[in-house]
Amino acid sequence: MNFYDSVVRPLIFRIDPERAHHMAIDLCAAARWLAPALCRHYTLQDSRLEMVVGDLRFPTPLGLAAGFDKNGSAIEMLAALGFGSIEIGSVSVDPSAGNPRPRLFRLPEDRAIVVHYGLPNDGARIITERLAKIRLPIPLGINLVKTNRGTKAPPETNDQIIREYVEAAQVYSPHADYLMLNLSCPNTKDGRDFFADNGNLRACLVALNELHLRLPVFLKVSPLGGIATIERVLAAVEGHSFISGFMFNLPPVKPGGLKTPDSIWRAMPGAVSGPPASALADICIRETFRRMNRRRYAIVGAGGICTAEDAYAKIRLGASLTQLLTALVYQGPRTVRRITEGLIRLIERDGLDHISEAIGVDAI
Repeated sequence: MNFYDSVVRPLIFRIDPERAHHMAIDLCAAARWLAPALCRHYTLQDSRLEMVVGDLRFPTPLGLAAGFDKNGSAIEMLAALGFGSIEIGSVSVDPSAGNPRPRLFRLPEDRAIVVHYGLPNDGARIITERLAKIRLPIPLGINLVKTNRGTKAPPETNDQIIREYVEAAQVYSPHADYLMLNLSCPNTKDGRDFFADNGNLRACLVALNELHLRLPVFLKVSPLGGIATIERVLAAVEGHSFISGFMFNLPPVKPGGLKTPDSIWRAMPGAVSGPPASALADICIRETFRRMNRRRYAIVGAGGICTAEDAYAKIRLGASLTQLLTALVYQGPRTVRRITEGLIRLIERDGLDHISEAIGVDAI
């Protein structure tokens, strides 16, 4: 048991989860001057782990998922932990307060969290001003959504929703290395359902095509619906060369097999992040890899990555890149270095010259 497990995490877990989250972001933002020193300590460079996706170089395939640093407030320190990329968000054009509190919960028995934030963020004006002052040594992704204006806001037309995605892509793209379009937020009603209609997805892609974006764009889609949904998304993106790949969101329902008693989690609204999300994510990665054009698209794999074996399993199922978030909560900042070192050991074990040789070997 290390210092984080024995001392830091027990102290953190005495604090309300959302307050602890904000404290972590504020601490990282205040200590950004330590980033160069931390980078030398945590970062591991090995050319065997470098990935190129959409002409963008990732020094390792392990990135930080959106949701930890929603507003890009602490990305310099987070990048120094050894990640191969940082993704902020989800962010929208206008500021949003998100869902009412409480909206973040822990499930320690499952080493998981339940997220019901509802997309709180500072909005484009503040976030783009902040990002304009920062240059990271690794790719920065920006996860985009429609503004959550709350349940009492008047309904918006299809054209208004699509127009906001286009505006978000336009204003955020100059500050990003890649965009992740969140088309399936499990914690807002509109975000969950709108793009289940293939007509809406196609209309949005047509509108985005007019921007002539010059950076990789990924679609973050629902993991529900099985093969039919995967094939629907693949059909919709045909003819839109600016789409570089796909990622799967958390489902809006609780997964089966939770160790935490249902009397506890049934009172918690939101989606479960962490190891319980792994099984469904793995199915989606494998089935998408089997069906997609592998020369054109890449998959970003997430859901329950806590170890090098977890990340490697998703790569072997078809992911070119991976992301984690919940593991930081339960395992602390050295998690990234441990996983990176573990990936090197795993490719050496399997006699591979480069980690790209492992992509999809268990999916065929």
